[in-house]
Amino acid sequence: MGQSGDTAPRRSAAPPPLLPPRIPDDERVYAIGDVHGRIDLLEELVGLIREDSETRGPARVRVILLGDIVDRGPGSAEIVRRCMEFAAQTDRFVVLKGNHEAMMVDALRGNFAAFSLWMRSGGDAALRSWGVPEYLVEGGASPELLRAACGRIPAKVLSWLQRLPLTCRIGSYLFVHAGIRPGVALAEQADEDLLWIRREFLDSEVDHEFVVVHGHSISQDGIVIQPNRIGIDTGAYRTEILSALALEGERRWTLATGVSDGASRAS
Repeated sequence: MGQSGDTAPRRSAAPPPLLPPRIPDDERVYAIGDVHGRIDLLEELVGLIREDSETRGPARVRVILLGDIVDRGPGSAEIVRRCMEFAAQTDRFVVLKGNHEAMMVDALRGNFAAFSLWMRSGGDAALRSWGVPEYLVEGGASPELLRAACGRIPAKVLSWLQRLPLTCRIGSYLFVHAGIRPGVALAEQADEDLLWIRREFLDSEVDHEFVVVHGHSISQDGIVIQPNRIGIDTGAYRTEILSALALEGERRWTLATGVSDGASRAS
């Protein structure tokens, strides 16, 4: 006969502890928030990144711009020119597509509704940077202005902007302009969400299985660090603060223009 008596309930194994997000060994990543035509701030921040990296020893350094390099500020044309040249030289420099690049491409390929929206969203500053006559820009969206813009901005610029990737995955981090739709697999994300999403993503506490590093939604109080996301758009075009998130191994820190020592530790 078998032994009688109560059998103690079997305890389920405790879930494994969550590992801290990390970048692969020997990598160092600098992600830069929305530049919006402020080439002066971009040059300053790149200088800070160069100085910071030189103090930290050798590594495979990658720089990622999170989109919205154009519009609002005065330097869109020069930023695009330099980014195109640098991206052609190395795969360690990545520019992601933002909603402003998407608007610009749609607008200058003849979508007048997109052109009107782009003009209301800072596209007028971009047109000035490419030398479109001021009297046309001041008149607002019009077929004449659209023709002039298409004549001034080279087709190769639009082709380059159109081909920009929407995401970049490195280690435990996903880099994207706006964010992702919570609960949707990365391969099934809609382009519109990756470029435009706000509240549904910002308010979500869902574990995305990676930390999302994004721009698009301005935080004038500095970089926002949540367990599932890090927002680094600090409104450079109006705050004078352009921010970067730096990642190496399990460490992360920040750099920014307009900060007394150029850097503030995140963790």
